[in-house]
Amino acid sequence: MAQQGKVVAVTGASGYVGAKLLERLEQEPGLRKLVAFDVKAPPLPIHNVANYRKNVSEPINDDLNDQEATTLVHLAFNPRRGATRREIIEIRDENLNTLRSVMASCARARVTHLVYLSSHLVYGAHGDNPLPISEGEPMRPSPEDSYANNKSFCELALEEFSRAQEEVKVTVLRSCPVIGPSADNVATRSFFRKWFKGVSDGNPAMQFVYDDDLARVMSIIIQREIPGTFNVAGDGVVFYREMADIIDSKMINLPSFLAYPLNKLCWELRLQRSTTASDIDLVRWPILMSTGKLRKATGYRFWHTALESLTAFANSAYIYRDPSPF
Repeated sequence: MAQQGKVVAVTGASGYVGAKLLERLEQEPGLRKLVAFDVKAPPLPIHNVANYRKNVSEPINDDLNDQEATTLVHLAFNPRRGATRREIIEIRDENLNTLRSVMASCARARVTHLVYLSSHLVYGAHGDNPLPISEGEPMRPSPEDSYANNKSFCELALEEFSRAQEEVKVTVLRSCPVIGPSADNVATRSFFRKWFKGVSDGNPAMQFVYDDDLARVMSIIIQREIPGTFNVAGDGVVFYREMADIIDSKMINLPSFLAYPLNKLCWELRLQRSTTASDIDLVRWPILMSTGKLRKATGYRFWHTALESLTAFANSAYIYRDPSPF
């Protein structure tokens, strides 16, 4: 007779979100075992976990079968944007091929629930975005944001997989930036710098989710096997200029007609590799998400507001201090 309780596998388990999720799942009594896949060693010891030091672009169905995995959370993702067209294509193909390999392994193993962490950036920063934007709106990632485009390509691949593998439930979580005291990821390196680049005609409201809140949401979805696509964001907002004050950054405000060409020039001269036109778009046109669908499906009430999440990060020692004003 099969043992009772879910066995949850996590790819990218040693990353920021992966480590937080394993820490949360370790506390859930209803789970039988955890399975961690990553090329790196786990940052913290976790009880009752089977660790696999491997790249999940290779098949893992034998490992999933050996551990009797029922659920897989796919967090393995290369977030780099790429500086050249060749690099952008290579990173896109890497992320898509890795996801396809994981999906194929899930189909061949006993996995019945696949969870994928996407991004609010798949909506794209556009002047005609609804405020707030709901999951029913189309994905329109900004052309210059390769990270957002890679996430949208992965979502499309998951849609195809879901249609072909009806016995596997698929959950996609479109999360706003994830932060907390130990945050050190793409979002923190993109936004939180010594010099804060703004535009004079933009002061958008920003959403954040505390890392522990995201882990709890994912735990609920895993345990209840809730399928579908959901926006994830904490309560409240923080305005862009307010954010600069909180993290003690110096604001450089330019009119948009100067910000775009100056940013492009600095990119072409390799003076900076952190900001694209899509980042300026985000300052002008916010992506504010509705989370009503998530709340209805899970009943979860967030423990931390956007302001509390940002403050927790600002009070830590993890703020990335790029000396370049561009």
